[in-house]
Amino acid sequence: MTRRLAEVAKKVGVSEATVSRVLNGKPGVSDATRAAVLTALDVLGYERPTQLRGERARLVGLVLPELGNPIFPALAEVVGGALAQRGFTPVLCTRTAGGLSEADYVEMLLEQQVSGVVFAGGHYAEAEAPHEHYFRLRSLKLPVVLVNAASEHLGFPCVSTDDAVAVEQAFGHLTSLGHERVGLILGPEDHMPSRRKLAAFREAAGKAGVEVRPEAVERAMFSLEGGQAVATRLVKAGYTGIVCASDPLALGAIRAVRRLGLSVPEDVSVVGFDDSAFMNCTNPPLTTVRQPIEALGRAAVTFLVNQIDGAAVTAEELLFEPELVVRGSTAPAPAR
Repeated sequence: MTRRLAEVAKKVGVSEATVSRVLNGKPGVSDATRAAVLTALDVLGYERPTQLRGERARLVGLVLPELGNPIFPALAEVVGGALAQRGFTPVLCTRTAGGLSEADYVEMLLEQQVSGVVFAGGHYAEAEAPHEHYFRLRSLKLPVVLVNAASEHLGFPCVSTDDAVAVEQAFGHLTSLGHERVGLILGPEDHMPSRRKLAAFREAAGKAGVEVRPEAVERAMFSLEGGQAVATRLVKAGYTGIVCASDPLALGAIRAVRRLGLSVPEDVSVVGFDDSAFMNCTNPPLTTVRQPIEALGRAAVTFLVNQIDGAAVTAEELLFEPELVVRGSTAPAPAR
């Protein structure tokens, strides 16, 4: 019993006395704290006291495109923890090849009578993807928050990393090192955050008096293999600096440089985007633009819970500023 009290108290961030009051049905505990304690019991695998078993934990869907990119598990950890603190149980839904689609997950979550849904990296960020399930959620007035959306027509609150600032930081870093030929690797053409990054890249280049040639911009699937394939073309075309729209793309670019018999950063400098797990452990450690995942995740949960509680929430996008993290994959441009 003592161990259970201690574990639940630590999970929720309250005293053991507070946990005891909840388990014994005593007054003096807020509804949110009470719900958080009951959720923690479920998560930790403890049985609820008999008198509390009839209460169903409040559920919130968290829909992610994948778990292969470490940025998504990191976001899930932040969102899940923040939800648990507010008395909600996260239901993780991850799209897989040949598995359930995003629309399928929405149907499943509706059947589970979830209180709301947080989407990250979803179809809302793809201009040509199906969006009918979002319109259905909006017609049902179910609380929804989008992370890194850039899609204004859906009308949901959204929190995003400022793509324009991210590209300005990466491009400015490379030009300050003397790189005159800087290439850009983005996601697919209909990927809205990639469109934002492209617009910012062109603007930054224009301010620097640099012409953006068509071959300077490459598009790929968000994977190491995709980054490697298109970076090969950039390096062969003489680009000495490469800005990538994700860390996996950047790691693929580094592999491409090496396969061509060159070195990073001596011959080619590479900048990623995300600062996902272990990017400081790569060889060389990756210079990247860090997404403020903690702030993004907590803001998303605040927006969602405010909607669930009936408060008015703006549908305008809340932008968070990223941070350039300089490591070993960038260096002064090679002498001509």
